[in-house]
Amino acid sequence: MSKLAIVAALEREVSGLTKGWHRAHRRHEGRNLVFFERADTVLVCGGIGLEAARRAAEAVIALYHPTLVQSVGFAGALDANMRVGDIFSPAIVLDARDGSRIAVAGGEGTLVTFMTVATTAQKLKLAQAYAAQGVDMEAAAVAAAAHAHGIRFTATKVISDGLHFEMPETARFIDAHGRFKTSGFVFYVALRPWLWGRVATLAGNSRKAARALGEYLKDFQQPLNDEVEAKTT
Repeated sequence: MSKLAIVAALEREVSGLTKGWHRAHRRHEGRNLVFFERADTVLVCGGIGLEAARRAAEAVIALYHPTLVQSVGFAGALDANMRVGDIFSPAIVLDARDGSRIAVAGGEGTLVTFMTVATTAQKLKLAQAYAAQGVDMEAAAVAAAAHAHGIRFTATKVISDGLHFEMPETARFIDAHGRFKTSGFVFYVALRPWLWGRVATLAGNSRKAARALGEYLKDFQQPLNDEVEAKTT
């Protein structure tokens, strides 16, 4: 049993946190998943997108019975004042598919979960429609799973692309299981020199965001574990 369960999309988002943690391979509903375990905390990287995040959240809840579920990872800025590497813990997680929302105690601002990688035009529309500060592809599904099981939920995101940064075409390289097909993307970019600069910027931003998130979560983890311990004893 783990008191805190963390759900991320990709290992590279949380590599700064999980170094030295125990890797456990476990199976849930016909799907193999890798869990990172340390003391009373477990982390699972379920893949990109709502469905992958839902499956991962349901798996970690069923297998580890946490008292708190946390969605972590990258987010795009919907506020021009948000910069790459900024940490964002929302008060509201909103599902753009139907407008449903879940409140998060202790947070600030709104995080919108969108169905695909948002273009600059889509980010501007989402910002206007919801007065939100960030957009991701997973948090609403994790929040819904935790809410359905009566488990507390929180979210911590790091900005990996600014409001006006135009993401290169990546959606086509995300498979049905939420895995990113890196080799296909590299081949696609290699044949399009006009994308090289933008992809290099994205890679640098991703590294900066991952470092910031890892450092924040390391500092954040012990006080959060202490809070959960106090509420369960």
